Amino acid sequence: MSTVKSFSVGEGDMFYINHNSDNFTTIDCCLYKKENVKDAILNEIAELSKFKSISRFISTHPHDDHISGLIDYEKRLGILNFYRVDNEATSKNDTEDFKRYCQLRDDTSKSFSLHKGCKRRWMNESDDERQSSGLFCLWPDTSNQKYKDALQVAKEGGDPNNISPAIKYAIDGGYSYLWMGDMETDMQKEFEKVYADGHVSVVFAPHHGRASGSIPSELLSKLSPNLIVVGEAPAKDLDYYKGYLTITQNTAGDIRFELNNPYIDIFVSNPLYEKDGFLYNYNHKDISGMYYLGSIKG
Repeated sequence: MSTVKSFSVGEGDMFYINHNSDNFTTIDCCLYKKENVKDAILNEIAELSKFKSISRFISTHPHDDHISGLIDYEKRLGILNFYRVDNEATSKNDTEDFKRYCQLRDDTSKSFSLHKGCKRRWMNESDDERQSSGLFCLWPDTSNQKYKDALQVAKEGGDPNNISPAIKYAIDGGYSYLWMGDMETDMQKEFEKVYADGHVSVVFAPHHGRASGSIPSELLSKLSPNLIVVGEAPAKDLDYYKGYLTITQNTAGDIRFELNNPYIDIFVSNPLYEKDGFLYNYNHKDISGMYYLGSIKG
């Protein structure tokens, strides 16, 4: 069974994919924006990934709310496969986690470059040994001038939000998830120009759901998501995507997605969270401190 989990970490992002294979993927790391989450998160990932042959870490960009605790993560779990966009980002707030990000980024034995259409064995290519993990990089187009400008801004110590890649996880049967890091609306408009993958089941709203990262209508129309997850930015800054089915992580807590063909079952850590509008309710049992919210079709 394929499982995707979005952790409630305060104003930051951290996810994992427990593939229905011997692969495990972590996307971003945020262990210090919210009190008392570090040990529980690391323990959970350690337990789930300990028997996996392939573990990878995808870093969307080197903002503190996406790399805080990176050193602790690596000490506990190790990082042998580090995925990031090619960049020369610098930071005026040169934390130890940022320094470690740069070391991993520049380590040719561990790092892999993310860009539109990139191929890598077992990430998105199969062989006789194992199948693809279903992870595809849809952006950046490294020839795009606005993206080049964003790289220069990050190199000069400016905001690295717009160097974020777009990562799609596609599962047999047509189910899929999309992450866009903290990509802001202006860069998403550039992404929309080259996007041709069609419908996505679950979209994690960029920039923690902020209006500054609001998904433009043209791209939303192409994605046609069943569900949008709105992150943990302050409520006053959020875009609630009127007209779309959403879950707001500020109040839902941790969110877990379980593929239960032909549905995706959704669980949250807040037992009081309610959401109208789910088309399917199978009254599934709660699991591991997570409470069944409802199901969507892929």
